[in-house]
Amino acid sequence: MNLPTLVIIAVLAVIAVIAVRSMFKRAESGCCSPGDKVTVEKVKVADRNKANYPYEAVLKVDGMTCANCAKRVDNALNTVEGIWAQTDISSKKTVVRMKHKYDDKVLRDTVNAIGPYTVMSVEWK
Repeated sequence: MNLPTLVIIAVLAVIAVIAVRSMFKRAESGCCSPGDKVTVEKVKVADRNKANYPYEAVLKVDGMTCANCAKRVDNALNTVEGIWAQTDISSKKTVVRMKHKYDDKVLRDTVNAIGPYTVMSVEWK
């Protein structure tokens, strides 16, 4: 092998080692609370009657990797007046029920502002 090929292989090996270490670190301490085992408390929505929420959107959210991530997304949305959000971490989707129709931008900005999460799409039901 020539020198440029060896350099490329060495760089790829270093990147792979860093990625594997990061994966194990997240699995050990959680992606949202590095260094401590903090569990995020979920914001409770008082009105859980689906009939009171005439508008519904499904957000596809990138960046969620654990239950704490899902709770953070739910909490951000649930603090907006008239919204009840529920996230399914396995599908990385959040169902947002609304008493008043909010603009896509409001929903996106609310989630995008809380950290490493990005709303990839908003689908209205």
